[in-house]
Amino acid sequence: MRPVLLALLLLLGLPVRAQLRVSPVAAVQLRLLLALTEQYHIPGLQLAYTAPDGRTTTLSQGVQCQGEAPAVDDHTVFQAASLSKPVFAYVVLRLVDRGVLDLDAPLARYGLPHKHPQNQLVAARITARMVLRHTSGLSHWAEYGDTKITRWNQGVLQLRYRPDSLWHYSGEGYAYLQRVVEHLTGKGLQQLAQEEVFGPLGMADSSFGWDARFSGRLCSGHDSTGTPTLRRRFREPSAAFSLVSTATDYSRFVRALAQGTGLQPATHQLLLTASGPAAHCGPPGTAGAHLGWGLGVGLQQSSRGRALWHWGDNVDFKNFFLVFPDTGESVVFLTNGENGLRAAPQILNLFLGPDEYWALQWLQERH
Repeated sequence: MRPVLLALLLLLGLPVRAQLRVSPVAAVQLRLLLALTEQYHIPGLQLAYTAPDGRTTTLSQGVQCQGEAPAVDDHTVFQAASLSKPVFAYVVLRLVDRGVLDLDAPLARYGLPHKHPQNQLVAARITARMVLRHTSGLSHWAEYGDTKITRWNQGVLQLRYRPDSLWHYSGEGYAYLQRVVEHLTGKGLQQLAQEEVFGPLGMADSSFGWDARFSGRLCSGHDSTGTPTLRRRFREPSAAFSLVSTATDYSRFVRALAQGTGLQPATHQLLLTASGPAAHCGPPGTAGAHLGWGLGVGLQQSSRGRALWHWGDNVDFKNFFLVFPDTGESVVFLTNGENGLRAAPQILNLFLGPDEYWALQWLQERH
């Protein structure tokens, strides 16, 4: 290590694990990330930044669980929360390309057994396209209060709005489409994801369910004060929220998504296009007016051009990604704290530079 670099790193007070693997620029960025995690009581953070030239920098900061010794490194796994949804959407689009599923066929066509007769009537009115772009009209689990429906067959599917009449975020829709896809293919979500995403893209540290190989590497969540909550080990895979991953792995997926890797060109364009009720996520005068929804991802138009984005929120884990498909520049960050998204504006400015970042403004408006 060059003496000048070593002196800079020691001056910044970075831990030895960081000193041995970061450039001077990354060292400064890591120090600023440390300040942000301290300011917002975020115990641990993982970040991957890909520059327009294709080079990726990964940075890790903090601890897996407050009060315990293990530090966050590049192989620590986080709950990805709703960053699960774009991965599942990619699986669905791969199946569409092979003719296994029709985006516009009523989901009732695929013969999934229903516990309640009403479910069959609802399924006859919604399609995979509606689910992926959140225009199915189905409720979101949060709207049930203490009676969340986390599996389609634990309750009656409820339409909050007329199908394809407006944009309305629905995790329940993804859970239902997951069951349809599993029934249609005869494969579970984890197997499908391994075959269609994790294996082809080299995402060795990602899974939709608990795996023993993650022992000692799984983060605990933390509340807004930085107090540990739980180390959840999801036994039943969920397309809506159960993905565990690393920033390095998820960055591979984000780059593939932006480039259309593994998808037919026409299908990739569908993913990148907001249409119908998903063309805008809010009325004029709001941040949502600058956002649309493609097939599984949010779309943002700003002075920097078109971007794909999504957020993850399992309450005690908060995550985010944004990628500019025209340049390939992207940021993915995962946090194990309830306050993780509070640092998002500074993180995006630090790595991507100033922009309107309508997606972040929209998230603030929602909460």
